[in-house]
Amino acid sequence: MILLKSAAELTAHIKKAKSNGFSAGFVPTMGALHQGHISLIERCKKENELTVCSIFVNPTQFNNPSDFEKYPITIESDIDKLEAAGCDILFLPTVLEIYPPGKPTLHYELGYLETVLEGHYRPGHFQGVCMVVDRLLSIVEPTVLYLGQKDYQQCMVISKLVELKNFDTKIRISETIRETDGLAMSSRNVRLNEHDRKLALKIYAAMNLIKNEMVPGKLQSLKEKASRFLTEHGFKVDYVDIADAKNLALLDTWDGHQQAVVLVAAYLHEVRLIDNLLLN
Repeated sequence: MILLKSAAELTAHIKKAKSNGFSAGFVPTMGALHQGHISLIERCKKENELTVCSIFVNPTQFNNPSDFEKYPITIESDIDKLEAAGCDILFLPTVLEIYPPGKPTLHYELGYLETVLEGHYRPGHFQGVCMVVDRLLSIVEPTVLYLGQKDYQQCMVISKLVELKNFDTKIRISETIRETDGLAMSSRNVRLNEHDRKLALKIYAAMNLIKNEMVPGKLQSLKEKASRFLTEHGFKVDYVDIADAKNLALLDTWDGHQQAVVLVAAYLHEVRLIDNLLLN
């Protein structure tokens, strides 16, 4: 595996590969890699001649500074995992490489997507996501970008960004990878103590409660029931909501046919966990 820190070097390397007819797949990460990330690398390898991964903890997407400071850094272990998975190139840029001085700050017109759920509870978060992904896609110019469904709303935001900026990049979204007990794999899970790690399973239980009990009609009482279930188990709930799976429009009623997704964000003490589940 080649390790590069220079954007110019990476761009040149990928352009040379693409000039030889290679397709370049790209998996952007913030490190603290787990099997969810590795599954994206493995899919990328199957579908492309060149697999590129980036590790960059992006300061512009953290609306809570202490969350940024506590984000786990496990670079040596990350490199080992990527090498074992057969990643071809790891891009490890500095903040100055991603955000050079004098580069203007853009505003991305994300519309409705930025006003609900994560957009509502983490103001400015998706602007930060777009800033870093815009820059990374400009550097890598991948044939295909690989994302995980666990960040459902973020996948939609990045799809919108690709459309806004006319990037010649396809997006492939892979389903959430879960532990054997159902907990969605997340870099933040390492911050959970043993007791909270077991409690965290209640998020998956709350989503399945909705999936099992949802019938055509009004949804408010079901959403409240799932939220109450989490609160009773010690969570501080930001939201439990049901949305149209295609455009994230929040649903008050369900007709029995519309493709829907339940999305949850809740704190266990200082650790904020998010998850989602397609309902039909």
